[in-house]
Amino acid sequence: MDCLIAMKIDHEENSLYNQQILQYIHRAAEKGLYDIRGLGAKRKVPSFDDLVFLTASSSRYPLEGYREKCLTQTLLGTRHAKKPVSLKIPITIAGMSFGSLSANVKEAIGRAATKIGTSTTTGDGGMTPEERASSKTLVYQCLPSRYGFNPDDMRQADAIEIVLGQGAKPGGGGMLLGLKVSPRVAKMRTLPEGIDQRSACRHPDWVGPDDLTIKINELREITDWQIPIYVKLGATRVTDDVKLAVKAGADVIVLDGMQGGTAATQQVFIEHAGIPTLPALRQAIEALDEMNVLGEVQLIISGGIRTGADVAKALAMGADAVSIGQAVLMALGCNSEFYFDGQQTINVEEEYRKLGTAPGYCHHCETGLCPVGVTTQLPDLEKRLQPDWGERRLRNYLQTLNMELTTLARACGKSNVHHLEREDLVALTVESAAMAKVPLAGTDWIPGAKEV
Repeated sequence: MDCLIAMKIDHEENSLYNQQILQYIHRAAEKGLYDIRGLGAKRKVPSFDDLVFLTASSSRYPLEGYREKCLTQTLLGTRHAKKPVSLKIPITIAGMSFGSLSANVKEAIGRAATKIGTSTTTGDGGMTPEERASSKTLVYQCLPSRYGFNPDDMRQADAIEIVLGQGAKPGGGGMLLGLKVSPRVAKMRTLPEGIDQRSACRHPDWVGPDDLTIKINELREITDWQIPIYVKLGATRVTDDVKLAVKAGADVIVLDGMQGGTAATQQVFIEHAGIPTLPALRQAIEALDEMNVLGEVQLIISGGIRTGADVAKALAMGADAVSIGQAVLMALGCNSEFYFDGQQTINVEEEYRKLGTAPGYCHHCETGLCPVGVTTQLPDLEKRLQPDWGERRLRNYLQTLNMELTTLARACGKSNVHHLEREDLVALTVESAAMAKVPLAGTDWIPGAKEV
């Protein structure tokens, strides 16, 4: 009798048609629709993780943390505004709308930011009374949709941010699925309840770059030149876009790399549009330098900022401040296995399972069925995020970021976090060295740099 030879099953993956691509093709073939989801890109791209600091030792002396101060005060909008934005730390909260987030979350964010000494941003859909009351410094967004945008709220703002693009969906408009269009959201946005809504991809009254100049001048007149005008860009054609925004009169540029998140957009945008934050930041600094406005026009960078080390590296590369969004949601409990009901923690892993996901892997922000009450408009879910509990968690997180930032700055011998500079950094990979234009660690080689 012939011996049967046991055959091993071949699990060697095709690099072009891997499991992720196969699942995508099968979903597309079944539904005939593109995927919509929240959060940011899943693919790995060069990031601040690929840079490290050259801290002080004998050739340069570090500062003693217990005896020597390291300043973090940040001023934004000094170019034209009579009242620039003054912050205690260079870490701001990005625009996230009421609609995408619950009213409780917006209030918690405002309270935490106020206690730490930084600014919050409204997002699409307008300003809520809770957000204005809880936020000492509030940036009011003007988006292509103009949902909820009005002169009365504008005059209550401490700065205005004209949004031209977003890192997760540059060139694409916003989305708010029907489950999140509650009666209150619908009234603020003048929309029908429960109906999927899509925001425009560009401002409806603009046909060219000169229209940005017109809009900035209009906003300055309405606010009597009191407050700064920010311009937010998704990172694509960074050099040209930054130069046009400067020429149009922007006080502050906000640049969002492709690691930036969103509550809902087409996955094809999230994964395949824009450039990473690292090269975007470098290109923006070069553009400001070419326009001779470095220090006059401030730059806020966003997209994948998670740790104090990320903040420090962004400042070292030339940013004046950073803006965080996804990390804020995580600090508030997004992707956590529990929420706090005021007396005890409640496990919600089963609710994640019903969504087809699990804590740590969830990206279903678009559905409005957030088990921990962060990205929802449903009353029963919204109350799972209590403002006082959320405030404490976010305040702790922001405080930690700032402590890490100042610790690294002191280790580099800096008495001010804004004194961090590019020469304090080296890269760990050839790709990151080329993108950031800093030397590869252990060498003086910058890939692509012209030799003198």
